[in-house]
Amino acid sequence: MTDAEVLIVGAGITGAALALALADAGVPVALLDRATPPPLPRAGQALDVRVSAIHAAAAGWLMRLGAWDLIPPACRAPFGRIEVWDASSVGRIGFDSADIGAPWLGHIVENRALVAALHARLSQLPSARLLAPAEWDDWQVEAGGVRLRLADGRQLTTRLLVGADGGASPLRLRAGIAAIDEPFRQCALVCHVATERPHGDTARQRFLPTGPLAFLPLADGRSSIVWSTTPAEAQRLAALPADEFARELGAAFGERLGAIGAVGERAVIALCGREAARYVGPRLALAGDAAHVVHPLAGLGANLGLGDAAQLAAAVRDALRAGRDPGQDHLLRAYERTRRSQDLPVVRAIVGLHRLFTTKAPPLRVLRGAGLRAVDFAAPLKHLFTTAACGLDDPAFVPQSAATSG
Repeated sequence: MTDAEVLIVGAGITGAALALALADAGVPVALLDRATPPPLPRAGQALDVRVSAIHAAAAGWLMRLGAWDLIPPACRAPFGRIEVWDASSVGRIGFDSADIGAPWLGHIVENRALVAALHARLSQLPSARLLAPAEWDDWQVEAGGVRLRLADGRQLTTRLLVGADGGASPLRLRAGIAAIDEPFRQCALVCHVATERPHGDTARQRFLPTGPLAFLPLADGRSSIVWSTTPAEAQRLAALPADEFARELGAAFGERLGAIGAVGERAVIALCGREAARYVGPRLALAGDAAHVVHPLAGLGANLGLGDAAQLAAAVRDALRAGRDPGQDHLLRAYERTRRSQDLPVVRAIVGLHRLFTTKAPPLRVLRGAGLRAVDFAAPLKHLFTTAACGLDDPAFVPQSAATSG
């Protein structure tokens, strides 16, 4: 007898979403985290600086699980258009949800509010158990399951252990799974700013020689910026007086939204790409940042993790309904094959884009500008990119009825 069919370490976006999808299907699941999950934001509470772009397919999946509508409207802002251009060439491209008949490409969501909404919905389901704050001390695979020992001496048994414990993933390290790092040698400066002109529900990104600068729409009319640059430059920008920072930010963005007004709290986040050599081990699966960490330039990190959660939850649910063990090797290998085929092309494309747009070689600057223009004028290719921006190319988010009907 196990304490839970699935035990998830890490109660952030990926771990909480996976727990919710399992509990919503009636699967006994336990969720462990060293920190207590945040409460739902209060009315008028200031937005946290950490936000994520959640594409339309992932938002639809969260809606079906009953979590999306629990996110306060002030903490999620839809965007129907993406504009990308290169500061070193004339290349630019735009994607519009109307081109594929969709109302939105996605939403910019406060991370803290999303995690809180997932936990609020999770607390309504009887098959879910939250252990937080709590820390694990060690774990070992036994016949038919895994035994995990907590730091306070308690022990838990499960048939499947899942690591959703972030990019550094102590669980992955304990399992002896190596990871390949991609040192971007960049930091991201993040903050929220007011702009002279409205953002128009559009996500914008300008590629600078030192890295991309993104302006993401917020529900209150401000924009959340993610300015990827060298570590030294990020620290310099963070230390500037607000008025000087606003002037430099406006110039770097080509005054696309006019003058920069009020500047919120600034934070600097180190960037590093990482890909686990394996996503699975004996009765172990990795999901989210524990399996792959990507550069924020494409805004896909949270979506890849949610795709992992949706895929793994469906595999476990289907195995249990068929009377099979959810921790069996062949099931976990099938999850790994499916997700790596979805994740790896995205990870490699992002690494390639980062290298292409930060190169100082004049021929490549010309090439990337021509490439952006070519995609913008090639309707079939542009349609493909727009579909990907919505997440409609990820089978993990296909509703079960659609997936089984034909």
